[in-house]
Amino acid sequence: TCPQSEDIIKEQVNQQQQNNAFSWLWNVFHDCFVESYNVSLLLELTSGMLSEMETDRSFGMRNFRYIDTIKEAVERESHDFVSCTDVIVLSGRDGIVAVRGPHIPLKTGRRHGRRSRADILEQHLPSHNGSLVLCLRGAHSVFFPQCIKLVQRLYPEVDPQLNPEHVHHILKKCPNSKAVHYVRNDRGTPMKLDNNYYRNILDNKGLMLVDQLAIDKRAKLYVKKMAKSQHYFFKEFSRAITVLSKNNPLTGTKGEIRKQYEAESINFILDYDPSLPFPQSLDYGLECYYK
Repeated sequence: TCPQSEDIIKEQVNQQQQNNAFSWLWNVFHDCFVESYNVSLLLELTSGMLSEMETDRSFGMRNFRYIDTIKEAVERESHDFVSCTDVIVLSGRDGIVAVRGPHIPLKTGRRHGRRSRADILEQHLPSHNGSLVLCLRGAHSVFFPQCIKLVQRLYPEVDPQLNPEHVHHILKKCPNSKAVHYVRNDRGTPMKLDNNYYRNILDNKGLMLVDQLAIDKRAKLYVKKMAKSQHYFFKEFSRAITVLSKNNPLTGTKGEIRKQYEAESINFILDYDPSLPFPQSLDYGLECYYK
């Protein structure tokens, strides 16, 4: 394993503004759900196909440069290479703590995938209200959506389901359908990951349509339980992140480790020492790949 590497990741995450915390979480959500946790989200294609990053569902994702910053800091200290996929999952874990969420022990040992396809994105990114998704949606407590994400609820007419007391705040930030500002999803505790998100949506203060859908008849009981208890929300949120992080990981000889993780070409595969064994399954402790 890489000595002190996880401490370096934590330090790098803590050096960023709290506003960036949702970026770490969003990376985890998108990369994990699409087939496997394999950094396909950040893969830049040269084949002419549309990548996952270029789809409408990925619109608004930001701060990817910090993944490079963290990876470079770890490799500068260790003089070897680490899996960017593991960097994403660990920065997501530490981002949760940075906004006063629970510490969630997560295993590492993931390798990079070789494809990123927009045409499979919708098959994997969930839009329903299953328990796993409802738990993860609590991260919207620290989300700042762009006005373009709210257009369908504001224009040409305001969605009557929106709490009237909340509408004035939203329209002030998004005065027209082309506004480019950001809006706090949770005005009460905007930089704290907590169950206030669920209280808000029960009070019709969910900003995006997907938030308000979380109070349909099937989901409402579950939402009420999380709105009532911060402890219960943290327990369920931790469970959901753990389950998501284990979604079909590439380990052993599956996938590859690339020095330039965003490059599609296999010419960028790391020239590691073949005598060193690869992790055959996820485990605790970030793995280094030696030259």
